[in-house]
Amino acid sequence: MPSKAKTGKKLVIVESPAKSKTIAKYLGEGFIVEASIGHIRDLPQPSELPAELKKTSVGKFAVDIEHDFKPYYVVSPDKKKKVTELKAALKDADELYLATDGDREGEAIAWHLLEVLKPKVPVYRMTFGEITKEAIQRAMGNLRDVDQDLVDAQETRRVLDRLYGYEISPVLWRKVARGLSAGRVQSVVTRMVVDRERERMAFKAASYWDLTGQFGADSGSFKAKLAAVDGAKVATGRDFNDNGELTSRNVAHLNEELATSLAAGLQDAEFRVRSVDTKPYTRRPAAPFTTSTLQQEAGRKLRFSSKSTMQIAQRLYENGYITYMRTDSSALSDEAITAARRQASELYGPEYIPQSPRVYTGKAANAQEAHEAIRPAGDSFRTPAQVAKQLSGDEFRLYELIWKRTVASQMGDAKGSTATIRLGAVATDGRDAEFSASGTVITFPGFLAAYEEGKDETRGDDDSDEARRLPNVAKGDSLTAADIQAVGHETSPPPRYTEASLTAELEKKGIGRPSTYASTISTIQDRGYVRKQGSALVPSWIAFSVIRLLEQHFSDYVDYEFTADMEGDLDKIANGQEAGASWLRHFYFGEDSDPGLLSIVNNLGEIDAREINSIPITDDITLRVGKFGPYLESSAAVVDPKTGEIVESARANVPEDLAPDELTAAKAIELMETAAPEERVLGADPHTGHTVVAKNGRYGAYVTEIIPEMTEEQIAAQPVEYYKNGKPKPPKKPVKAKPRTGSLFKSMTVESVTLDEALQLMSLPRVLGEDAEGNLITVQNGRFGPYLKKGTDSRSIGSEEEIFTITLEQALEIYSQPKQRGARAAVPPLAEFGPDPVSEKNIVVKEGRFGPYITDGITNITVPRATSLEELTREQAVELLAEKRAKGPVKRTTTRKAPAKKKATAKK
Repeated sequence: MPSKAKTGKKLVIVESPAKSKTIAKYLGEGFIVEASIGHIRDLPQPSELPAELKKTSVGKFAVDIEHDFKPYYVVSPDKKKKVTELKAALKDADELYLATDGDREGEAIAWHLLEVLKPKVPVYRMTFGEITKEAIQRAMGNLRDVDQDLVDAQETRRVLDRLYGYEISPVLWRKVARGLSAGRVQSVVTRMVVDRERERMAFKAASYWDLTGQFGADSGSFKAKLAAVDGAKVATGRDFNDNGELTSRNVAHLNEELATSLAAGLQDAEFRVRSVDTKPYTRRPAAPFTTSTLQQEAGRKLRFSSKSTMQIAQRLYENGYITYMRTDSSALSDEAITAARRQASELYGPEYIPQSPRVYTGKAANAQEAHEAIRPAGDSFRTPAQVAKQLSGDEFRLYELIWKRTVASQMGDAKGSTATIRLGAVATDGRDAEFSASGTVITFPGFLAAYEEGKDETRGDDDSDEARRLPNVAKGDSLTAADIQAVGHETSPPPRYTEASLTAELEKKGIGRPSTYASTISTIQDRGYVRKQGSALVPSWIAFSVIRLLEQHFSDYVDYEFTADMEGDLDKIANGQEAGASWLRHFYFGEDSDPGLLSIVNNLGEIDAREINSIPITDDITLRVGKFGPYLESSAAVVDPKTGEIVESARANVPEDLAPDELTAAKAIELMETAAPEERVLGADPHTGHTVVAKNGRYGAYVTEIIPEMTEEQIAAQPVEYYKNGKPKPPKKPVKAKPRTGSLFKSMTVESVTLDEALQLMSLPRVLGEDAEGNLITVQNGRFGPYLKKGTDSRSIGSEEEIFTITLEQALEIYSQPKQRGARAAVPPLAEFGPDPVSEKNIVVKEGRFGPYITDGITNITVPRATSLEELTREQAVELLAEKRAKGPVKRTTTRKAPAKKKATAKK
């Protein structure tokens, strides 16, 4: 067979179209750049496997657990066309360059392309940390093969996640609620948020007092705080534990009485300086960004979510503005160090640059650190001003943050001095009171001229005295005192995690990979385990149930150290020190005394679902997680204040926006006392005899009928059916009849609705009659109010009460008018957030068919289910709109008729 003729074409495959456009500019003639658009194949659902595989060792997970855990991959349905296009492009190419990202996932994508395309031409693996001309040229000179160790690590991770999720999730479905999911990292992250909320729930505040005063000298005045009484340090918040107990010894714990009397006794006291201590102050710049620190800082300074940060960073990388955004390394290349030092010198002066370049090293040498830090792209950096017109608002803000951090990392230390003044006096009752004041004076700003790192919320007193200049005083100097006041304080509970502080804690504990933090934090919110309250992450009650079950029956798999050790094992696989198949075998099947996941799942024993879903609030009140959400249940009989009836096991709904730590014993009692009756019997329907009741449901109050089930005697009395052989069939279980229901009008309550009103509500829709063409017209109540319906033509009417009074003639009159969209009185927006930074149009929240949505008049995005309108902030609204814009318009597929084939004409 003759060999294929050379075409001179070289096919380069990257992940994204944006990346392909950018890289194409820097490649020479003859290169064709195509995008795979992410992964081209994945593990199918077991139900999608071929019939002949479903009963084999592959059938349970789409992974062959008996043959080295070999995954059964299929090309994703939405990627079949793309694979066909890539194969066609490869036919015309002499060489194939796999230029996917250089991390584990990118290596796996390259391997999948190799497996599916089966190229018969030379194949080269090409990686680069930034998309610039210089980086592409360097990459072409450092071509290699696909790294099978990296691929093995990523495939092991994919199979591991399938085993974990498919074995543990069904247990959650059976014992907590359908549709829940467990994940190797997501469950541990959820546990961290739940554990923090548990700490807040168990927290007991302690009170303590101190004094403040304004003191003056010839050279100026300053504020100072009481530091010691009779030589004993004054207790502060740091001296108490979370049970409200004083843990420090030899401290003076002042209460209100002691503090107030001391303040009174010092009003006319003579204060003198007892000591002045001055120390040099030096502060070093923070290292350049890693994936984790970028997410943290963008959360603190820009109010971006981790997910939004990574989406924006991805766009900046693919368009050649920054280096690769998934990295654990804080190191800079020699070219980047030179560029940063040169730019700092040009902008701030040569005195701002240290004599030697600063060198930052990573924490561990593993495959994930193959990149340098996140920095501006290129061997010379573009300033924010130079790229401002090319970037969107959020892209510019993130680029500016990265640029500042990178340049500052190569600048000199901030220098100055910190002074501490101790001053004191003796009160009229003989107590010796010593006050203290500290201040830092920056004499050389160094890197602070370019950038200062943000901080997360911390507990304890805020004693920050930075950038406060104290007057020039000396020991023994007399001071005037004014405004000496006693100030009361309470210890604060551990602050809830924000996305930034959670990311920092995950990295500290070694849980998961920084490149996956954004998607993990997003997932636990999408699953309903966690919601945002402002910027704080608050767990749901269902998350408490899930974590309780996992802690009791799968303790290792939500253990922080165990999960961190797994990451270490996966690093060993990536470094070629261990084989993925043997590690998976040990994880799933176990070894010797170490049980594997399969053994644990098969020996769970009985799990008490009621106990798992119950959390005691008081001795008599328990919170239960039910099918329709959390509710309170009292084990003590109570008297209904309205009816005087004794109610056993009274219940009360728990407001969705009430955080778990806010459900105190007092709050639980209040909810029980103010709860509307869960059910009220209205009477019997005179036509059917069925009991009619009014209920409070999760989605509002409604009325319904109770249809009694058939007795065994009635079932037995049904006509007997026979098989073909003449034997009688067993009595059929009757199909349960669907009861009539009806939502209460806004003007009705469970306590006030009458039987007649309930029967009317359950009779809806009400038939008004037919129009001249014989079309039936009905009137009914809907989610957006009362309306008429004729076929597919719906028309709104005024009020709910009109449902029972409107006539056919009135309805025909409404239908005789042209249908007016928006002719009704304009409904005011649910919220307004001012102009959008990109479109410059006003951002509002409106009520839509599928719930509240955010819009600037151009882009619409539904408000996430985990975010309430009260918690929604302008920053979140801007971020959500930016994410939607980044995704672009939804592509709608249309089916086109193939053109008719032309008939062949006979040759004459």
